[in-house]
Amino acid sequence: MNGQPSQPQQINIKIEDAVLKGAYANAMGVSHSKEEFTIDFMNIYPAQRAGIVTARVITSPGHVKRIMKALEENIKKYEQRFGKIEEASAPSEDFGFKA
Repeated sequence: MNGQPSQPQQINIKIEDAVLKGAYANAMGVSHSKEEFTIDFMNIYPAQRAGIVTARVITSPGHVKRIMKALEENIKKYEQRFGKIEEASAPSEDFGFKA
């Protein structure tokens, strides 16, 4: 209240070793309720007709909008630098499980 602009507070973020290595996903499923979105990242093994959820993110609808905006901005930057991204095709057959 002294007329000086407030300094943004620094937040120290820690990342556990298991999370740091990342999780590969070649598929994704999304579901939602009124209060939250659930995003499942999966690795599907077509030859084995099996798959596994490698990561699950549960977040608010408002935060999903911010995630979408951040992804759109980064895709635009990526394509400006490396060229157009071709959308991956859906699996050619039904694997028998649905989100």
